[in-house]
Amino acid sequence: MSQRIQTDTAGVFVIAATPFTDEGAVDYASIDSLTDFYLGHDIAGLTILGVMGEANKLSGEESLAVMRRFLARVDGRVKVVVGVSAPAFDPMVSLAAAAMDAGAAGVMIAPPPSVKHDEQFFNFFAGACAAVGPDTPVCLQDYPAVTGVHMSVPVFSRIVRELPQVVMLKAEDSPGLTKISRIRALEAKGQRRTSILVGNNGLFYPLELARGADGPMTGVAYPEMLVDVYQAMKAGDRDRADDLFEIYLPLVRYETQAGVALAWRKEILRRRGAIASARLRAPGAQLNADEQADLTRMMARIESKRAALG
Repeated sequence: MSQRIQTDTAGVFVIAATPFTDEGAVDYASIDSLTDFYLGHDIAGLTILGVMGEANKLSGEESLAVMRRFLARVDGRVKVVVGVSAPAFDPMVSLAAAAMDAGAAGVMIAPPPSVKHDEQFFNFFAGACAAVGPDTPVCLQDYPAVTGVHMSVPVFSRIVRELPQVVMLKAEDSPGLTKISRIRALEAKGQRRTSILVGNNGLFYPLELARGADGPMTGVAYPEMLVDVYQAMKAGDRDRADDLFEIYLPLVRYETQAGVALAWRKEILRRRGAIASARLRAPGAQLNADEQADLTRMMARIESKRAALG
């Protein structure tokens, strides 16, 4: 297995949380147990230091330490993509270089909010690719709901033509199904292929796979659902994929609520024994009693319905 992301990279990539202690310090022991939890579900890769990883709440030294701890625990068993997005190139280059030296498979970069149109979009990624160097594979994150930046299909096609190190698209536009279809249609006419992994909390997951996505890159705290749906779709069993997904859909839908998603996912991971504490680093929400009760009911129903489906 190549240790770098490539244009044909496929499978389930899970976005990892960054565990903290109840006091708010980085919990390195829980990084180990969380990594083991993810790897126990036949995933193809991990993505660290993304939005779910609370990267914006880590110091530069903490980001390096967290990245190195995850990579050391993975020890080359799956590909690891490291989020290095920054409003300026210098901190991006520093973290990207350290990540690749430590064994990362590539880096993920999102455009800053200052990008307002196609020319600026292309120029930002041309500059970012030049800054991190031609030997660093790049996953381009298209997540306008968070960045406020819209990526058109024509500007992505230009990036594919002129920036060969962009080998992967993290597709998180909404609505975004047609965008995936348009990119695959252009590839059928000769455009260079790009790996497409999808996010958006997994809300449209089977539909995106049906449009040609190569897998998910999301932080759903049930990686076995992501893997089972992916395998069912690869086997051509769309009905089973939909049946599996629909068991988890109420939970996935709940996670789309702004402000509660990460607290919800971390509490699931804590209850499943993957991390010791569900603490978010301040400022960050903590689940109240009603939300805890909602989660208890949903987890029980998932367990019952998943067992019944077989």
